Amino acid sequence: MNDPQMLVPVEGKSKLWSVITASSVGTLIEWYDFYIFGSLATILSTQFFPLANPTAAFLSTLATFAAGFIVRPFGALVFGRLGDLIGRKYTFLLTLVLMGGSTFAIGLIPGFATIGYGAPILVLILRLVQGLALGGEYGGAATYVAEHAPANKRGFYTSFIQTTATMGLFLSLGVILLTRHVIGVDSFNSWGWRIPFLLSSLLVIVSIVIRMRMHESPLFAKIKAEGKTVKNPLKESFGRKENLKMVLLALFGATAGQGVIWYTGQFYALSFIQKTMNIEFVQSNYIIAIGLLIATPFFVVFGGWSDKIGRRNIMMAGLLCGILFYRPIYKQMYALSDLSIKTEMPAQLQIKNEIAKTESGENKVTRTTETHYTDGTVSRIISSQLPEQQAVLKSEVDLSTRSFWMLVGLVFVQVLFVTMVYGPIAAFLVELFPTNIRYTSMSLPYHIGNGVFGGLTPFIAISLTSLPGATPFDGLWYPIGVATICLIIGMVYINKSTYNTAND
Repeated sequence: MNDPQMLVPVEGKSKLWSVITASSVGTLIEWYDFYIFGSLATILSTQFFPLANPTAAFLSTLATFAAGFIVRPFGALVFGRLGDLIGRKYTFLLTLVLMGGSTFAIGLIPGFATIGYGAPILVLILRLVQGLALGGEYGGAATYVAEHAPANKRGFYTSFIQTTATMGLFLSLGVILLTRHVIGVDSFNSWGWRIPFLLSSLLVIVSIVIRMRMHESPLFAKIKAEGKTVKNPLKESFGRKENLKMVLLALFGATAGQGVIWYTGQFYALSFIQKTMNIEFVQSNYIIAIGLLIATPFFVVFGGWSDKIGRRNIMMAGLLCGILFYRPIYKQMYALSDLSIKTEMPAQLQIKNEIAKTESGENKVTRTTETHYTDGTVSRIISSQLPEQQAVLKSEVDLSTRSFWMLVGLVFVQVLFVTMVYGPIAAFLVELFPTNIRYTSMSLPYHIGNGVFGGLTPFIAISLTSLPGATPFDGLWYPIGVATICLIIGMVYINKSTYNTAND
């Protein structure tokens, strides 16, 4: 490489670990804030949208969730420019405040029953603020850590930043399950879902205190002292043909494919388990949470391994695994809850009727029909009805212990693919671009790849499965198609000379 700033020495391992900790804590909280919305999508669809068409309400919730991803590239442009002009530290301190504030505000918005269409409009606005903030956060954190790390271990040290996205999702699931357990199901569905949003304010305050003690990255401080920062990072990043070529290569040869693998293996998996397989809410979240927890260390494994054998081959192997194994994996997942292939136990059929008073004083009648199967699976059809209103039906399945752990294993395999493509990618992107435009240059392809191609995965996939004549697995053609294109481009155009060209 010809970028002399890469050779700036690290002040010591203790300082480096403090940098990683401070960056990771803040980034984890930002991911928690961003994903708490997606983790509660099923419940939020009943709170902020009309209930006349549950499928349309759920798709509207996913579309609102996806809107936060679509604006992430704009956040990358705005905050990337600031990061290359004034520094990494203060820029991603600002993004943290914006993210935490908007998340807290979502927890305060009245529901559709109270303010009508004002509710989804306010939620959409705050999701856009979240997306803009996250667009500036990741590039700053990854760049900050990479510019403190020695070049021969950059993959290893930046991989700890990579764990924060998955751990943020894990944290959001943990807070949801704990809150639900403490206050009860009915209270959680009614008002308790707000608690995870409101808790964000405490987490953000802690992170701000930690980040205020951080110093600017040594590489940026050096070029700033030497007067080598650029006046127009956007023009330098995207106006020069050589650098624009690297931006496009990063997007279509790596980050777009990485984005669809990431969101298929975690968010679409959760949507598929809850909406297509109808797995009971708590059990479905436990399945995802356990799979995430077991697989998370592999971000560091593959990040460190990329320092030895290169970034490209590991990332491309992850893409190939998704292309080859997604459909077999999801067919196996679906079979675990497919009641048509299970044997009922008629003698254990249970029907329960309950009458409860609503806040308005009306009698709500709930009828639960519970069916047991020989393999230990239990299915429930729950019918809830208010006077002079149509009954609302809900189906849910409790898996047997054996099927539960099989599904955990299938989720783990998908997250393992995620760790292969995501573990090395921060170091890969940092090394493509010179220091004075790195924040801007790496942030845009990352957030287009993840925010647009990846973030739209649940919405597009579920929309495809909703088409007439579609199978439950047709949604997978979207991530498989994007991953295939990236695999071909990455294998053909990404090689050792790529980095040399970028840093000439």
